[in-house]
Amino acid sequence: MIPRIVVVLLSVLAVVTARRSYEGYKVYGIVPESPDEAEILYQIRQSNPDLDFWHLTKQPGDEARVLVAPKDQRSFLIKLIRHGLHYQEVISDVEGTLAPYNEPRTRGMSLDRDVSTSYLRHNEINEYLQTLSQKYPSLVSVEEAGTSYEGRSIKTITINKKPGNAVVFLDAGIHAREWIAPATALYAIEQLVEHSSENQEVLSNLTWVIMPVVNPDGYEFSHETDRFWRKTRKPTGKTCKGTDGNRNFDYHWGEVGASTQACADTFRGETAFSEPETRAVRDAVMKLKGSCKFYLSLHSYGNYILYPWGWTSKLPETWEAIDEVAQAGAEAIKQSTGSRYTVGSSTNVLYAAAGGSDDWAFAVAEVPISITMELPGGGNGGFNPPPSSIEKIVNESWVGIKAMALKVAQMF
Repeated sequence: MIPRIVVVLLSVLAVVTARRSYEGYKVYGIVPESPDEAEILYQIRQSNPDLDFWHLTKQPGDEARVLVAPKDQRSFLIKLIRHGLHYQEVISDVEGTLAPYNEPRTRGMSLDRDVSTSYLRHNEINEYLQTLSQKYPSLVSVEEAGTSYEGRSIKTITINKKPGNAVVFLDAGIHAREWIAPATALYAIEQLVEHSSENQEVLSNLTWVIMPVVNPDGYEFSHETDRFWRKTRKPTGKTCKGTDGNRNFDYHWGEVGASTQACADTFRGETAFSEPETRAVRDAVMKLKGSCKFYLSLHSYGNYILYPWGWTSKLPETWEAIDEVAQAGAEAIKQSTGSRYTVGSSTNVLYAAAGGSDDWAFAVAEVPISITMELPGGGNGGFNPPPSSIEKIVNESWVGIKAMALKVAQMF
C-alpha cells in the first residue's frame, strides 16, 4: 500500500510536470520606423502562425513584441534582417520569468485583500460573486450566463437593477492569458458594490452587468499548464484545440485578421459563435438589447481605448459619440496618473481583426457605445504584471472606466 503522503506528492509532481516549458524561448522587440515596416510586420504575423505576437500596432515607433520558439528563431531573424527591420532581444529566458507565477498560492483567501493584490482562480471568482449576492441582496444578483466547453459556470453579476436605467455591460477574460483583465473587472465590482456610497455618480442612473471571466477553461489552463495560452479549449477536430473568442462573433466573421488555421492563436473557429463562451456573451447582451447603452470589453495589453470598426478602416456614422466617451476615459486617466492611452478605431490604431465582440455588440446588439479597453502591461513580457502591480493597474483602469460610464450616463 502506498502511503497517502506519497500519493499526494506524486499528484503534485504530475501537476508541476504538466506545465508547458518555455525553455529556450525568446521575446524580440521590433520597432517599425515607417508605415511600410509596420505593414511588413503585420504580414509576417499573418503568414507565420507559430510566431506569437504579443503586441503589434500600425503605429511607427511603437515596439512590437514577439515570442519565438527555439526552432523558429533563426528563420525569424533572417526575415527581419532581409526586410531591414531593427530588433533587440527583450527577454532571453522566458521560462525564468515564469517561475514566480508557477509557485502554488496558499488557499484560504481574504477577499478584501485578494481582489486587488492577487490573481484569483475561476472558482474563487465565482465564490466572491456569490458572497456579494448574499451580503448585498438588495444591490446584487448573480446568474449563470452559460457553461464553458469543460463545464465551468460562466457567471454575470448585476448591480443596481432598476427599471429605466441604462445598462453597462462589461466583460473580461475572453483571452485566457490576459489575467489583469478579470482582475480589473473584479475591482470594478468591488468598487460598485462594497464601496457603492463612493460611486453613486455611476450607480444612480446605471445598471451594471459584469461577466468577469468569459473564457474560464482557457483562464484555468493558463494558470495550470500554459501561461501564454490565449484561446478557448474546445477541440477543433484538428490536432489543435481552441478558438480565439475575439474572432468568433457573428459580424463580418472570418474576414480580415482572422485565421482559418486551427493551430493559430487568431483561429476564427469552425463557424461564428462556435464556442459556448462567446454564445454566453451573445445571449447575455441580447437580453439587454434596447437598454444596454455601453458595452466594454477588457483586454491587455497596451494602453488603448478602441472602438469599431475592427473589420475595416472606415468609421461608423456615430463614431464621434463613441470617441467622446473613449476620450473621457483617456483624459481622466491622464489627469489622475499621467498615463497616456491611445484612442481610435481598432483597425486604424492596431490592425484589422474581424469577428470581434465590440463590432458585434455595436452592429448587431445595437449598443450605441461599444469599446475595447487594452489595459497596461507589466512584468518582463506585458502579460505578466506581478501581483505587486495589480493594485496600481486596477486603480488606474477604474478611473477610466468610471469616467466613460459617467459620460454614458450623461448621454442617455
